[in-house]
Amino acid sequence: MNRLLILVLLAGAMITAGCSAVKYTNSQSPSAPAYGEDSAWVARPDRIDQAVDVFYVYPTIYVGKGNMDTSDPDLRANAAGLLKAQAGVYSEYANLFAPFYRQQSAASQSMEPNNGGRDAYADPLFQVGYGDVEQAFDYYIKHLNPDRPFILAGHSQGSQVVIELMRKRLGNPELHKRLVAAYPIGYSVTKKDLETYPWMKLAQGETDTGVIITFNTQGPNALGSPVLLTGAVAINPLNWKTDDTRAGRENNIQARFFHDSTGRLIEQIPQFAGAYIDPGTGALIATDIQTPESKSIDLVNMGRWPKEVYHRFDYAFWFDNLKENVQKRIKAYLAESQTKNAS
Repeated sequence: MNRLLILVLLAGAMITAGCSAVKYTNSQSPSAPAYGEDSAWVARPDRIDQAVDVFYVYPTIYVGKGNMDTSDPDLRANAAGLLKAQAGVYSEYANLFAPFYRQQSAASQSMEPNNGGRDAYADPLFQVGYGDVEQAFDYYIKHLNPDRPFILAGHSQGSQVVIELMRKRLGNPELHKRLVAAYPIGYSVTKKDLETYPWMKLAQGETDTGVIITFNTQGPNALGSPVLLTGAVAINPLNWKTDDTRAGRENNIQARFFHDSTGRLIEQIPQFAGAYIDPGTGALIATDIQTPESKSIDLVNMGRWPKEVYHRFDYAFWFDNLKENVQKRIKAYLAESQTKNAS
């Protein structure tokens, strides 16, 4: 299969987060964003009205060569759609900051299990995008948030970026103590990460703080997910357990399905699915899945993703449970801070 055909097929599929691929470009070295300018941010609030921020990194939305051109208007609009489809989990309770970044193209990402044995973080194309987000985060800490607590969040490639950011920046104790929680959903935090970076700790319940909330959603018959790495760890967003304790769909407050590239709500389904963690793989296994009424929500044809790898719906399946949890962790963090300041 030639490269052009591969790109055409990718463009016709719903990619990493379920977003529509937008444009093919020959540009491999687009200009870096200047984070002192408003145009470098998908979201940067005019007014700070919450006690906590969220720094959100959008997933893969670009199919083409090289790295995403952050000046492309279609891609910019696509990234903005995710502010509702994903970042809406956080934005009701936190000031939303989200940088544009020159992300790696979906066309250059491996779809092999465990990235075919290669280190995905070492890919030069990934490092271009990561470097942008690192600069954005450093600018954010220095100029936009000198002292407020914050949440780190992302999905897919955005979560891969968040994981690398935690490795490289959150080892600073003064910075880490401001971390309410990190939500790198749809990419693998591994046991090796937890061993190598002691400040990276998997959440053990629904209100602990300074911790990581991570999972990759699959069906019981899924095989070969490229984002589920060996040694992956997870927490169940329905019961906040890290073992294989099952949670029935009665624990699922509500799923919300969006058109990711526009942010339009398609359908919401209470008690949509149950879940448990597979202790062998670290996958979050969705069970008793209800059938959406909308024909535009396809749970069978996963595009380039293997059967029953529900990567596109990591936020959608568990949307209201995640949203509730964000509120609970923020309240817990602020209560802990108040207690420490009073003592």
